[in-house]
Amino acid sequence: MINLKTTEEILLMREANQLVGRTLAEVARHIAPGVSTLYLDKIAHDFICDHGATPAFLGYGGFPGSICTSINDRVVHGIPRASDILKEGDVVSVDCGTKLNGFTGDSAYTFAVGEVAPEVVALLRTTREALYKGIEQAFPGNRVGHVSSAVQYHAEKAGYGVVRELVGHGIGRDMHESPEVPNYGRKGTGALLRNGMCICIEPMINMGSKNVVFDNDGWTVRTKDGQYSAHFEHCIAITQGEPQILSSFDYIAEVLGDRDF
Repeated sequence: MINLKTTEEILLMREANQLVGRTLAEVARHIAPGVSTLYLDKIAHDFICDHGATPAFLGYGGFPGSICTSINDRVVHGIPRASDILKEGDVVSVDCGTKLNGFTGDSAYTFAVGEVAPEVVALLRTTREALYKGIEQAFPGNRVGHVSSAVQYHAEKAGYGVVRELVGHGIGRDMHESPEVPNYGRKGTGALLRNGMCICIEPMINMGSKNVVFDNDGWTVRTKDGQYSAHFEHCIAITQGEPQILSSFDYIAEVLGDRDF
């Protein structure tokens, strides 16, 4: 069942998602060689709590962190650890969720650590572009497949692998609601998009093969071939006949300044 949101509920969801954007920006201030992902987790946890919200990921299905931190070949759901130390040339996907006023925010951004190889920058840019290509298709009357196929086409055109095992999702009072939003598919398939729907679109794109493996920790997903992966996510609401981005990368841009990645 797809839960359509009222105008008032969407405003509350925007507040939760804007806080996610601000949290990701605060984390961005601390991303540097020599920093542990557990330290980044503490930064995010304290920032969320200091702003009157709770970390949506902490304890969700038993997850032990307030953010997911996925380095290099880790696609998603990386557990923050003291032993995971960022180094020059790494990338780290930070996925963050908040619970505020009964509603959930969810967004992700993949950061470069110091200077990264040009081919890695290209992966990050293409994945972020694929996110916006998907958002452009999130109009009432289209179907989820329009979003999915737009993401897939943009990523595969550049020669990258599109992960199949993990998907975007509906969102609202619960973090994961119907419908599922894959990053691959065909136009005209999937759930019908309607005003009042809120979904998270989140391309997970690999530099090499689309294939992934699951770690024994029960959470971490890696690329099977060991190549880098990138992950970007926005939460959107479909209102007044068009997609409205509830989350934000603008706060991150303020921290990064002229530096793109």
